[in-house]
Amino acid sequence: MSKRVLAVDDDPDIIMFVKTVLEENGYIPLIARNGETGLSIARDEGPDLIILDVLMPKQSGIRMYRELKSDETLKGVPVIILSGIARRTFLRSQEALTEFGDQPVPEPELYMEKPVEPAELAEAVKDLIDRS
Repeated sequence: MSKRVLAVDDDPDIIMFVKTVLEENGYIPLIARNGETGLSIARDEGPDLIILDVLMPKQSGIRMYRELKSDETLKGVPVIILSGIARRTFLRSQEALTEFGDQPVPEPELYMEKPVEPAELAEAVKDLIDRS
């Protein structure tokens, strides 16, 4: 049975890129264009992996990631952050949220900065799904 991967990004070009990479490597892509929809799909579909952008409308990837890792049924789903934002900026935002009373959350399983090569993304997805 094919593994399902949720891609959450507001950029149509990135969605098309990720969807193509996933399909070419035998995965079933699930698509969301913002964190709010992404969280809903994650709860409904229980994907095997999530590829998440950081800056999006309606709910940022920063907030969605925090909610995923705080949800008992979703916290074990591996997450690849795929963003144009530097990793240290993302980690600082998580630290800031913790300082304002939120619980600390683990770092993402993998952080990839855009642009990324198709083979690099495909290998990362395979490695994380194989490990989980």
